[in-house]
Amino acid sequence: MRGNIQERSVCARLLTVMIALLALQFGSLVAPAHACGCGAMIPDRNAQISVGRETSVVAWDGRTEQIVMRFTVGGNTPRAAWIMPVPSRAEVALGDAALFGELVRAAAPEHRERPYFWPRGGDWPFDDTDGAGAGAPPPGGAGVDVVGRERLGDFDVARLAATDPAALSGWLEENGFDLPEGLDADLRPYVDRGWEYVAVRLAPRAGGAVLRGALDPLHITFASDELVYPMRLSRRAATPQSLGLFVLAAHRMEPVSSIGGREPEVTFAGKVAPTGAVGRLTGGTERFLTVLDQSFPDPGRIDGDHELRAAAHDTPFRRVVYEDELLTFAGIPVWLLTSGGAAALLAAVAGWTLRTRRGRAAAPPAPVSVPPPAT
Repeated sequence: MRGNIQERSVCARLLTVMIALLALQFGSLVAPAHACGCGAMIPDRNAQISVGRETSVVAWDGRTEQIVMRFTVGGNTPRAAWIMPVPSRAEVALGDAALFGELVRAAAPEHRERPYFWPRGGDWPFDDTDGAGAGAPPPGGAGVDVVGRERLGDFDVARLAATDPAALSGWLEENGFDLPEGLDADLRPYVDRGWEYVAVRLAPRAGGAVLRGALDPLHITFASDELVYPMRLSRRAATPQSLGLFVLAAHRMEPVSSIGGREPEVTFAGKVAPTGAVGRLTGGTERFLTVLDQSFPDPGRIDGDHELRAAAHDTPFRRVVYEDELLTFAGIPVWLLTSGGAAALLAAVAGWTLRTRRGRAAAPPAPVSVPPPAT
């Protein structure tokens, strides 16, 4: 038995080492990320960048749309370009980092205790407690309009409006970036609809540093008579994508379709107070917050942008998280008290029965009366 346990332990360690080696091999083969939810991220030549889960806040008043995005990136590139299609001329500013914390707290699930009677794994007796700044971009070429340029935190923002994917490709090449294969085809539908797209250069403030960790949030503002969240460029992602979307509007909002991903899940719906960073974003107007969560196991199936519309009813919703607790009384598990009480009662009944039987066995037999003989 001892030899079998040691053999299983050795096999488990070997399996752990193999998994770790495979993970290291996989990490060394990660390709540059060309998609990150709302837009496309393009790294420096011969460099890599990976974008984790993207969280965005969208505020819409029926005429103007604001998107505040927060990226968490990893890799070895000292700079990158980020492209986002927009239906009209966009303004770019640094976002308010406090916004995300406020919305996360507002949409936090309700926690409830749910007692259970019988012990589970982890409960006694089943517990096992023994054990640098980038330089200024060159002038835009034909088809590219350089709207402006400013330094905003981690971003050296070159606001571009281009009406031709080929012109944007030329701008990227002049700035040391390669337009990923097939991305021009994904940009073409926006050009056909008269959209523009903006490009932002990302560069750490410390000279020689690489883009890694949580970057400053970006705040994009543009005119739009419908609420849209550009997602088409994410179809070029090589790995599954996930999206967390906080939507602030006059009503509860819902996506028109799943655009090739899993069905979006509503994790919160309700009105939020127009205070703090939320109030600054909405201009002090009370808004209905809808929080959506969606995953895209196969990004290649993404076939469009998220269009959101008002739901039929402004039904509030908040998730409930149940925390299971072993039912106790005065610190003692109730199952132990009841089981012990039942055992004691059974023992008492058994003892009483045994004593009764013994008493009957010890009692002398009653005399037998014999009738007199007949005369």
